[in-house]
Amino acid sequence: MSVKTFNLPDLGEGLPEAEIVSWLVAEGDMVNVDQPMLSVETAKAVVEVPAPYTGRIAKIHAPDGTILPTHSPLVDIDTSVDTTDAAASGSVSGSAESTAAKVDTPAEPAKPAATADEDRADSGTVVGKMMSSDDVLEDADIAGRGRRRTAGKIKAAPAVRALARELGVKLEDCRPTGRHERIVADDVRAAAASTSPPAPRQAPRVKLPPGEPERLRGPRRAMAQSMSAARDLVSQCTIFDDADIHHWVPGQDITARLLRAIAVACRAEPALNGFYDGENMSRQLESRVDIAIAVDTPEGLIVPVVRDVGQKSPQELRADLNAIKTATRERSVKPEDMRDFTFTLSNFGMMAGRYATPVVVPPTIAILGAGGLRHDIVAVMGGIETHRRIPLSLTFDHRCATGGEACRFLAAAIADLQKHE
Repeated sequence: MSVKTFNLPDLGEGLPEAEIVSWLVAEGDMVNVDQPMLSVETAKAVVEVPAPYTGRIAKIHAPDGTILPTHSPLVDIDTSVDTTDAAASGSVSGSAESTAAKVDTPAEPAKPAATADEDRADSGTVVGKMMSSDDVLEDADIAGRGRRRTAGKIKAAPAVRALARELGVKLEDCRPTGRHERIVADDVRAAAASTSPPAPRQAPRVKLPPGEPERLRGPRRAMAQSMSAARDLVSQCTIFDDADIHHWVPGQDITARLLRAIAVACRAEPALNGFYDGENMSRQLESRVDIAIAVDTPEGLIVPVVRDVGQKSPQELRADLNAIKTATRERSVKPEDMRDFTFTLSNFGMMAGRYATPVVVPPTIAILGAGGLRHDIVAVMGGIETHRRIPLSLTFDHRCATGGEACRFLAAAIADLQKHE
């Protein structure tokens, strides 16, 4: 018997955990390479995790509903089973092609043929390359998850950095044990224990009223983590103004016009379109305009991305928006459709509200909020008229963008929105 332990992979969203939604196989079942084994809910999507190789399920470490830390043991697979006999008996099921269609990850470069004793290389699935120097597979990050910027010398997730600040630990004093020299939470705790710093002052525990507390899961849990990172890492500043759309021709697509206006503003003032790395004091401005749109759902915020906004017609933008609406409603948004956005739009005015202070999610630099349309009284040529106007709220990271850059950006967006067409 040759049993291999497969760890929960980092599915590319940089979060320290994921929730097991449901297992598609049971202990004793045969699985084929790339066959979907289970559904996992990450930040804002449910994805299927495929088997890294063929074998029999020996043990499932985490049942349905478990919130499991990334890189924790997930399943043991016995790879010594005669797969020819298993396939002949019809016990191996699943389709590698269907899984490859779900997760689009580049295949590994060609390597010399392995010996009979060597484990097979990864087939290019979501789990990335899995080396097999011992019985516990080390799962690599998904290909393409980065934001095209230099990682720096110290690698740690925002939650880990927040923990280090809470415990009074310097990240440079931690010995990284995570993948690719990444510092994980246990490294911070180990450093805190070795130096024995004074215990941090704890805030008084909030006492909940009588009742059954509900643990945050899925999108709401991801939102809590994302907003905590924004609170700790970003210097937020918001400016407000209105766009007069009194002269719009009938039938204008408001959301498509907002997307176009953001793309125009990004060209006029590029300083707000891109990423900022506060740890290394570096920013990366982008010519592409990929806009994340915050969508409210009963489960929490889901933020899919419209790609290449500046290169698309209003009809193409509307088609993308309709596809996003359908995917969000069906919870079929893929993780890769929520990554690497360069700017964010929150069209909260479709429900209620005039102005807001929308929150910038690092490492992006800015977010534009659009409030509900209003009929306002405006002064015109010594008289007064009633015009329709869109209230706008632009929040930006003041660490890397100036107030002047933000004002020029907002002015360019307003000028485009106020065009008649």
